[in-house]
Amino acid sequence: MLKGLAITPPILGRISIGKLVEKNGKRLPEKDDQFTLTSQVQSRDGWLLHPLNEELRNGQDGKLRSIPIRLLFNEPDLNFRADYSLFDRNTGRPLCVGNGETCKRLTKDGIQSLPCPSPDGCSLAQGSACKPYGRLNMVIGDDDPLGSFVFRTTGYNSIRTLAARLHYLQAISGDRLACLPLELRLRGKSTRQSHGVPIFYVDITVRSGLGMEDALLAAKQLEETRQAAGFDQSALDQAARQGFNNGAFEDTVEDTGAIVEEFFPVIEDQPSRIELTPPPPAAPAKPSLAQKLESRASQHKSRSSVQ
Repeated sequence: MLKGLAITPPILGRISIGKLVEKNGKRLPEKDDQFTLTSQVQSRDGWLLHPLNEELRNGQDGKLRSIPIRLLFNEPDLNFRADYSLFDRNTGRPLCVGNGETCKRLTKDGIQSLPCPSPDGCSLAQGSACKPYGRLNMVIGDDDPLGSFVFRTTGYNSIRTLAARLHYLQAISGDRLACLPLELRLRGKSTRQSHGVPIFYVDITVRSGLGMEDALLAAKQLEETRQAAGFDQSALDQAARQGFNNGAFEDTVEDTGAIVEEFFPVIEDQPSRIELTPPPPAAPAKPSLAQKLESRASQHKSRSSVQ
């Protein structure tokens, strides 16, 4: 295996809930209220639609808000990887990836493992340069059981919901997450920050028309069928785990340009290039009035004791 290169699930297409639009000469992300499936081919006008995009819209009144899926792995963190990610907005190169405790950071001396204080406490993360960034791989249809579509997001609601759902589903299914008939679903909510305007996030549930008990029985039957055929799910999970750990950063150079453009756009009045150098030492804080008075009292007491 080629070292230093993360081996990720084969990608057949992308799933998004937004698109890039041109405004004032800039390409900016714009949210949508439905899913869009695109291929891996991009033209001057954007990503070309995948044939499944139109097929899945049949029977949904033109708005694609649910997609029947299966997952590749039994381990939730192999299907959905989420971390704090910092990209250079000029080159698209990943610079730092962390989990809130430790990070892998590209420095002048190479890639180093360093403490990760999370974006709120990191001097490099100013101006929303570092964000939670999640990637979910899923199987759509039966044509390629090992080929996947990828959904990428920097939305807190999607990341928290997907992480919770996958761990819950793994637990109640007896570690049969890859055998469950599932559905990717778009949900809406309003928050104080959205000023009453609906925002959309992604969830995973059992497939429409199935109760939880039916889905669990179907997962058990599929597992038995696969085992009888010699399908080794544990070995597949282990191969995926080794592949992800084979490189410092998951996203490749050919992908990161599009990722930065869509999820890490330059904000006005914020620098687009991140300098990976330590911040200058902070100037000493001026003493407060109380501290000055306390210092004078100490000096006066010292003089009195000497006399």
